[in-house]
Amino acid sequence: MMFTATTTHALRALAFLAAQNDGAAVQGKDLARKVKLPAHYLSKVLAVLARAGVVTATRGARGGYRLARRPEKIRLAEIVVPLEGKRARPGCLLRPDKPCSDSVACSAHTAWGTLKSAYATFLDRTTLADIGGAG
Repeated sequence: MMFTATTTHALRALAFLAAQNDGAAVQGKDLARKVKLPAHYLSKVLAVLARAGVVTATRGARGGYRLARRPEKIRLAEIVVPLEGKRARPGCLLRPDKPCSDSVACSAHTAWGTLKSAYATFLDRTTLADIGGAG
C-alpha cells in the first residue's frame, strides 16, 4: 500500500501549497522548482487534482495553483484516490482479481483486512494540514 512516485510528488507539492498561509497562487514553474520536479510533469499531476476539486488553477500573470479549500478540509483520500485509482483501495491480498469478503476469505483475510482497514481510515481521517509543511 505504498504510494506511487506520482502520488508522493503530489503530496509534497500540496504540502508546499498548504504552507502558504496567505493562500496566494503559486506559479507552476515556481512550485516545480520548490519541490524539485519537472514543471511539465507537475502540471499534469495538478491537472488531475484540479479535476478532483483539490486545487484550482488560474492562468495569467497573477495566476498559478492554490488549494481549493483550507488544508484541514482536504482529506488524503481526495488526493490519493484520483492518482492511484484502484490501488488506493486494495482488494484481496492473495486474489487481487476477486472481491475480499468474509464469505470467500483467503488465508490472509483477517490480517490483511486489519491492515486495509487501518489504511482506509488513515486516508479518510488524515488531512493535508495533518501531514505538515513543505517537507
